Amino acid sequence: MITVAVCGCGARGLFAYMEYAKRFPDRMKVVAGADIIPERLQLLRELYGVPEEMCFDSDEALLAQPKLADAMLISTMDRQHAGEAMKALEKGYHLILEKPISPVLAECLALQEKIHETDRFVVVGHVLRYTNFYAKAEELIRTGAIGKLMTIAMTENVGWWHFSHSFVRGNWRRDDETSPMLLQKCCHDMDIMRWLAGVPCKKVQCFGTLSYFKEVNAPEGSAARCMDCPLQDSCRFSAKTLYISSPHLGVRHDHGGWARVFVPDPTEENILEALKTSPYGRCVFRSDNNVADHETVDLEFENGILGTFTVSAFTERCDRTLKITGTDGEIYGVLGEDRLHLVRFGAGEEVIDLKKVTDGPEGHGGGDMGLADGFWRLMTGQAEEKTSVDVSIESHVMALAAEASREAGGTTVVLEDFVKQADKGNR
Repeated sequence: MITVAVCGCGARGLFAYMEYAKRFPDRMKVVAGADIIPERLQLLRELYGVPEEMCFDSDEALLAQPKLADAMLISTMDRQHAGEAMKALEKGYHLILEKPISPVLAECLALQEKIHETDRFVVVGHVLRYTNFYAKAEELIRTGAIGKLMTIAMTENVGWWHFSHSFVRGNWRRDDETSPMLLQKCCHDMDIMRWLAGVPCKKVQCFGTLSYFKEVNAPEGSAARCMDCPLQDSCRFSAKTLYISSPHLGVRHDHGGWARVFVPDPTEENILEALKTSPYGRCVFRSDNNVADHETVDLEFENGILGTFTVSAFTERCDRTLKITGTDGEIYGVLGEDRLHLVRFGAGEEVIDLKKVTDGPEGHGGGDMGLADGFWRLMTGQAEEKTSVDVSIESHVMALAAEASREAGGTTVVLEDFVKQADKGNR
């Protein structure tokens, strides 16, 4: 049994990682938590039996206490992560640290140094490494199933409805308040590509922009807020439709978890009332968002391996695709379809059933529970670190360097130089 204090009791904190504590109460127990929203602390008490005196109204209040648990889950907003992690390490906590580590590379490097000084376990929330899909792909590459690795092509289809929720109306709509979309959403993908490549990335080049979700594209006659808009029943981005009846986000389809970010108790009545004032009720063309809605990244790794990555808001499905080529074969598949396709040139195709290779609990394609299970095994001496800061920081370098390239019009950025410049600013 290990005990956990939760810093940030939102969707990722209470309903992703800590679901593990509910499913495996003999392995993990939530004993304390903090959040600035009182209703979330009420959920912490109801769902995990945390006593009121162990519920705190801010991260500062929680971190001011003596050490309350073996480990701390930090699942607050992006720009709070590094500072909270520093304080938690000083208190003696081991950490599950939600990604990104920080949108400021110098802070990532400083935290990396602190972890080495304190000798604590810190697992970053790169949950995709814990999925059967990517783990099997990595195994096939490593064991030579396709010969020498040549290219990796990855696509993240965000989904028009998901993008409007998270990156137009939601918490991650502005990079100056949180992170660039390429880091916040896609450091997962950068991490996986680095893992599959097996060698460091040398250079990146990126193109992308915010082209659609801005006022010039607002329908004629539309209003600033959906609940005031004459188009609320016909517009596909209508917040009223999305959070009530949509098959993607709607509470009528048991998707109340999406609305829980702005209303703790997502009933139809409560959602409609909250949309009158919440940022999630704004017109997607009249929000204050500034993150790009589509981007492409070209990457050059050591050993001549090349990578391409595309992320787009303009998709129906919300999924990730993978295509890997080698000198003797190729691998392709879609995350969430429970299979991978392995083609050996001249020998035909094999379909690998991923359900048959599972050996642990499954969420996020199996990754959420997989990471929590991996952390428990790490803490109990049964496994090694899989997504340590030393490993995960490379994805942040790749994403932040790509964002720097995008902002500079697609210029090539050499990662070694990029890190040196950030490290210089940290000294």
